[in-house]
Amino acid sequence: MIRRALVTGGNRGIGYAIAEGLIALGHEVVIGCRDEAAGEAAADALGADLFVMDLREPDDMLSLLQGEPFDILVNNAGVLPQGSLFENPEGFFEAMEVMVHAPFLLMRALVPGMALRGWGRIVNLSSGYGSFAQGMQGPNGYGVAKAALNALTCVLPRDLPPHVKVNAMDPGWVNTRMGGAEAPTTPAQAAETAIWLATLSEDGPTGGFFRRKLPIAW
Repeated sequence: MIRRALVTGGNRGIGYAIAEGLIALGHEVVIGCRDEAAGEAAADALGADLFVMDLREPDDMLSLLQGEPFDILVNNAGVLPQGSLFENPEGFFEAMEVMVHAPFLLMRALVPGMALRGWGRIVNLSSGYGSFAQGMQGPNGYGVAKAALNALTCVLPRDLPPHVKVNAMDPGWVNTRMGGAEAPTTPAQAAETAIWLATLSEDGPTGGFFRRKLPIAW
């Protein structure tokens, strides 16, 4: 069955690879991007639709979703603020807006439609930097935001309707603009787990944290 997916930050990197992989499976994809020119170029190359959306502007973001049905939500967009939390508190606030607040609002907006259609999959792109088991590394508020996104993923199944699943994943160190050219993992390799989680069968997991399709510790 053809599903409709929203992939935030889908204009480049892991998000682009996820969108590409879902389209290859026959699904319809909308990429979310705050840079209109970059978004249009990516959407044209992918054969996807585009929402020009800034996750730091929740009212504008949510207005785009009114009446728009989505079966798959991939919360991929991220920021990597630098410096001390105390010296750059704006970085902390932006990290929480983009990687916790916005994903929560998107999930809350789209889950009712998923429930009506009897099927939904939510994939939260997290990080090893958000894992207590891996030591909560990362600059500024990045790891804190990813840990909060993990916490949301862990508790949301109790509030989700039947047939709607939510999972988080750690893509590892990926060769993207954020990860750097020395990273050993390609975006396509990282996207494999996200695509798997976005298309899980009814007996698939929910409320878990995964790397390379295997469960990992929070």
